[in-house]
Parts: sequence; C-alpha cells; structure tokens
Amino acid sequence: MESAGKRTSSRRFGVWLIALGAAMWGLDAVFIVSLQRHMTSTEIVFLEHLLLAVFAVPVLIWKRRELKRLNFGDWGAVLFIAWGGSALASILFAIGLQYGNANVVLVLQKLQPLFAVLLAAWLLKERIRQGYWWLLAAAMVGAYLLTFGFGSLTGIGTHGRLVGALCALGAAALWGGSTAMGKRLVGKVSFSTVTALRFAAALPFLFCIVEVEHPSWTSLGHALTLWPVLANLLFQTLVPSLFSLLIYYRGLDGVKASHATIAELAFPATGLLLNWLVLGQTITVGQWIGFAIVWLAVYQLTRLPKDGANQSFAESVKTSA
Repeated sequence: MESAGKRTSSRRFGVWLIALGAAMWGLDAVFIVSLQRHMTSTEIVFLEHLLLAVFAVPVLIWKRRELKRLNFGDWGAVLFIAWGGSALASILFAIGLQYGNANVVLVLQKLQPLFAVLLAAWLLKERIRQGYWWLLAAAMVGAYLLTFGFGSLTGIGTHGRLVGALCALGAAALWGGSTAMGKRLVGKVSFSTVTALRFAAALPFLFCIVEVEHPSWTSLGHALTLWPVLANLLFQTLVPSLFSLLIYYRGLDGVKASHATIAELAFPATGLLLNWLVLGQTITVGQWIGFAIVWLAVYQLTRLPKDGANQSFAESVKTSA
C-alpha cells in the first residue's frame, strides 16, 4: 500500500512538472518578437540549438553508457521528436498560418491531444480510463475558448485552404506523436539524456533547413553583436527551451502520455496570460473561462485514480521481457 501511495504521489507530482514545463513554453511568444526583426524563425531555432549543444554534448559524453540501452526503434523515436517535434512541426504550423485561414489552423492544432492519446494506446499499450475522456473533452473545450473565446468562427470549410489545413493537421500529429515517443524514451534513459538527444539530433537537420533558405551569415553575425539580441537569444535558449524540457521530461517519467498531453495545454493558457500582462493584449470573458477550464482539468487529472494498467513504460518492458 505504501509503495502504491508513493507511485500515485509521484504521478501527481509528474503531472504538475509537465504542466510547469509546458507553461514555460508560453514565455517564448513574449520575447521572440524582437528576435524576428533580425532573423527568420528557422534561424532563431537553429541558433538556439547551436547554443544548446553546449549542454547536450557534455551530457551525452557523460551518460554515453545509457545510449547502449536504446534499440533501433528507440533511435527512431529520437529522430521523431528531434526532427518532427522540434523542426518540422514548427515549420508546418508556420506554413499553415501563411496559406490557410488562421482560425482553421488554430482549431486543427488543438487536435494534438487526440493524436497523442491514439499513439499512446497503439505504441505504448496504454489503457485509457473512462473518466479520462471527460477530462480530455473539457481540456479541449478550454483550449478552444483560450483561442477564440465566445466569438464566432469565420473561414471554416470552403474558405479554409486545403494546404493550410493539411499543414496544421501534420503539425498536430507530429507534436502529439512527440509526446508518445518521449514517453517511450524516458522509460529507458534519464530525462537529461532524452533532452540532450533531442537537441543534438535536431541540430544538423536544422542546419540543412537554414542552408536551403540561403541566409546572410554576415547579417546574422552582425545581429548577434547587438546586446539586446544576444540577451534575448540566451533567455530563449535557457528558459523556454532547456529548463522547460528538462522539467517536462522529468515529469514525463511515470506519467502516461495520454495524461501528459492534457497537462501540456498549460502552454496556451500561460501564453494567453503573459500576452495580457506583458503585451497588453485584451482577454475576453470566454478566454478567461477557457484559462480556468484548462487549469482545472490539469488539477483534476492529478486526482484520477491509478489502475494497475497505469504502469511506467519501463515496467511494461520488464513485464513483457
């Protein structure tokens, strides 16, 4: 009984860690605006990963023995979260906003939890409790209200371009899949190793993408000599990227991927609050209600009883072995 109580307490703590890590992602939007005046979004992400290599390389050298635990499928999961979740999803989402109706893109992006749940059930063999579906529905309603409030939607259907819709669905699938793939990895190696692998594996892929865009390295180098730009980039690298993912992957160990995807909705909730506090953007009553619903869903998630099937991925691997 005591061991079960400790596991339940650890799971609840993990859910809050995931929510905290996701909430820190919301800091990104507040500070990235000034960087975009000097470089493209792809260049920003590439430079962040270049700085993150200072963390990733020593960690991978220090914990190189852990890498022997990964099989062929695990390395596929690494590439999925690094190339898919970090790079391609962000690019697809940006293309979706560029070519499609913004309302349609934002609504479709909220389908991310459904992809995470389906992949967790398929790949990780997670059993979903009946009470979870009510929480998932409430959380998605909250996420919708965070985006639109009680306002009416425009452009859905014939006005939404097919390219934008498909790109939004692709981004949602990649982000949802990254949750399930990350869960697979934290069952085998430490959370710091998973974080380092994500950054290191994404770097060469991002470099190739930047090269395709034919950047002006001279202009980029000049921008980095400006103290506000450099300070902003360092903040982006340390807080919304490094610290947030360390906290996120630490919480993911012992928490079902299907539960983690609800906790991740703390990201848009915090982003909305910061946009109001820092950027002075207006928040409607409907958006405040959505903010409350998301955080109540995260809280209630920590109170769901844990059944025997809710074991960690590492435990399931040992059992099947």
